[in-house]
Amino acid sequence: MKKVVLIGPVYPYKGGIAHYTSLLYQALLRKYEVELISFQMQYPKFLFRKEQKDYRNDMFRVSEAQFLINTANPINIILTAQKIKKKKPDLVILQWWHPYFAPCYWILETMLGKKIQKMFVCHNVFPHERFPMDKLLTKMVLKKANYFIVHSHSDGIDLITIKPDAQFRQNPHPTYHAFRLRGITKIQARQELAKDPEEKLLLFFGFVRDYKGLRYLIQALPQIKKELDTVKLMIVGAFGNDKEEYLQLIKSCDVEDCVEVTDGYTPDNEVEKYFAACDLVVLPYESATQSGIVQIAYGFEKPVIVTNVGGLPDVVIDKKTGYVVAPRNPQQLAQAVIAFYKEDMAEKFVENVRKEAYRFSWDRMTEKVEELLQNE
Repeated sequence: MKKVVLIGPVYPYKGGIAHYTSLLYQALLRKYEVELISFQMQYPKFLFRKEQKDYRNDMFRVSEAQFLINTANPINIILTAQKIKKKKPDLVILQWWHPYFAPCYWILETMLGKKIQKMFVCHNVFPHERFPMDKLLTKMVLKKANYFIVHSHSDGIDLITIKPDAQFRQNPHPTYHAFRLRGITKIQARQELAKDPEEKLLLFFGFVRDYKGLRYLIQALPQIKKELDTVKLMIVGAFGNDKEEYLQLIKSCDVEDCVEVTDGYTPDNEVEKYFAACDLVVLPYESATQSGIVQIAYGFEKPVIVTNVGGLPDVVIDKKTGYVVAPRNPQQLAQAVIAFYKEDMAEKFVENVRKEAYRFSWDRMTEKVEELLQNE
């Protein structure tokens, strides 16, 4: 049995990549001997001022995880690399999502040497919010790796721009079923949230950032409100410093009566009620590579509206598992929401989401890792 060392954030760290690392670990265990190494310190506080950890729910906890890496301490990184090298792994798998980790990973790769195979799981090759030097930093690290998994066609193209001979497999972001802790029904979830069982309920979920295009969804609401009775948008996620701008936009669009804002990080054990309660999840992104939110939605068998950017059209089949619309286009967003309800598409979309389950399974993800290793 091959020995694998998996590197990435995991509980108690917050966020989708920590969830992903935990589920990937569980999937790899079915095929390999796996050790999970996480971060002793992920981001310095001056770079990431919000709380990085959440101890309120341990559903993604990996008791075997070793918290060894201080990403800002070169001596610590060298010592960690030496520990990994002593384990003599056949493969080291690293999570990649932001060039902040470039110096840390470059030291790790260099110290591990060329004999140990290295694979990067690229959640996005380049960061969502680009900055000077990001491509150079990314190239510095990724060019030293042997294999790659990307989750979208656009990321595959980005990867080739910095490593033309990259050996990689494209695999959709696997589904997050783990949030279905209680298996509550839509009616039960709506009772918990004090929602009308007959209400038409939309969900925007996750950190609110400019590139996620929430403003266009808000601007679509007047048209949606005009065509549909009792429609409501739940905005569930942590805002930055621009929350007041969104509240003013809601007010100026005269949709305060059909918007409910839940500001702040959502603990893992509270995610279920929002997805179980809604009819439709909306991602009006201006740019994207892929999104774990789609896979949470699919885990609850919920259809999705996405924009035609990055890898989102790779995972949402237009008019089958949801709708794909143009970015920055409130009118198309509105038309998709209205069509969903007026044409009574819910049952058909849910059936198609179920049919796509294997394509988004963690077993399929493991198969892609195996394919690359068999090419040695």
